[in-house]
Amino acid sequence: MKGIRELAKHLDISIGTVSRALNGKPDVNPQTRQRVLEAAASLGYVANQSGRSLRKGATGVIGFMMQTGSEITGQGDTFFMSVFDGVQTVLARHKLDLVALLCSSEEDPDDYLKRIVARGFADGLILSATRRHDPRIDLLARRKIPFITLGRSLTDGGQPWIDLDFEGMAQASVDRFVARGHRRIAITRPHDDINLGYVFVDACRQALRRHGLDLADEHVFRSTPNEAGGYQIARQLIACTPRPSAILLVNEAIATGLYRGLQEARLLPGRDIAVIGQQSPHSHFLSPRLTSFTLSLRDLGIALAETLLGTMPAYRDMYPEQPHRLLWPMTLVDGESDGEAPAD
Repeated sequence: MKGIRELAKHLDISIGTVSRALNGKPDVNPQTRQRVLEAAASLGYVANQSGRSLRKGATGVIGFMMQTGSEITGQGDTFFMSVFDGVQTVLARHKLDLVALLCSSEEDPDDYLKRIVARGFADGLILSATRRHDPRIDLLARRKIPFITLGRSLTDGGQPWIDLDFEGMAQASVDRFVARGHRRIAITRPHDDINLGYVFVDACRQALRRHGLDLADEHVFRSTPNEAGGYQIARQLIACTPRPSAILLVNEAIATGLYRGLQEARLLPGRDIAVIGQQSPHSHFLSPRLTSFTLSLRDLGIALAETLLGTMPAYRDMYPEQPHRLLWPMTLVDGESDGEAPAD
C-alpha cells in the first residue's frame, strides 16, 4: 500500500497537489486530478486517517468491533442491532457516528485491531467477544485510546466494562431447577475461547455447590451460537447415560434447535427435560413457552455509549458519574419449559 509521499513521487508532482486532488479541491487541473485518482487506485493508496484526525482534532466516529464468525451467526444480528440502536441514540446527541468494525472469522482479531488503530479510524472503541486473555485490551490501553468492553476478561487495561449478569442467571436458574426436584443439571457454553463461557461455567458450578451438587464435565455442552448448535446439543443430551433432567442455555439463539432435536426424539421440553434459556424474537413462538431471561438491549447500548463518552475528555463533564464496571441485570420470565423432574 502506498502513502501520499510515494504517490507524489510516482507521479512526479508535489505532495500538496496530490492532497488537493484526492480531496476534490477545485484548484487542481482536471487532467491532473484524473491522473492522481487512477494512480491511487492502481497503487493501493491508503489515506493517513491519523494525520487527518490530528488536523481536525477528532474523527467523529466511534467503532464497535465484532467478529462475524461467532457473534452474528443465527440470532446474534438481532442482539447487536438492538444494542447498536441504543449506542447511536447517545452518539447522535453529539453528532457522532457509530461504525461496525467487522472482523472476519478467518482473520486474527488482534491483527485486525492493530490495523484499525494504525489508521486512526475512530475516537473511541467498543470491543465485544472478549476472550479469556485478550491482547486487544493491552493494545488500546498502551495507545491510550478510549474504549469500553462488552464483556469481561482476565486481561485488565483499567478500562470500563459492562457484562451480562451471568452469575445471577446461573444462581436463579439452578435454584429454580433444584426447587423442582432436578439433581442432574446440564449447561451450555460457547464453543470458542470467549470469556463468558468460563464465567458462566464457574458461576453454575458455584450455584450447584450451594445445593450440594456437582456439575459433571460431560454435562457442559459446547456449541456454535445458532439453531444448528442447539440441535447438536439436543442429540448429545439425549445420548447421555444417565441423562440430565434439566439444561440451562447461555445463548439466546440455540433454543429453537434444541427444541427441534428433543421433539424429534419424542421428548417434550418441560415434561421430559426442563429448559431455561435467554429470550429472543424466535423464542416467543416455541411450544411449550420457554422459561427465559430477558433484558433491554437498547438500554444496554445506551449504557455502553454513555460510559465510553464519560472517559473521553470532550464529553466527561456531560457523563460524570457513569459506573466504571457493571453487571447488566436480566429478568427471569415464567414459561412452561422448566417443569418438575421426572421420576427416575
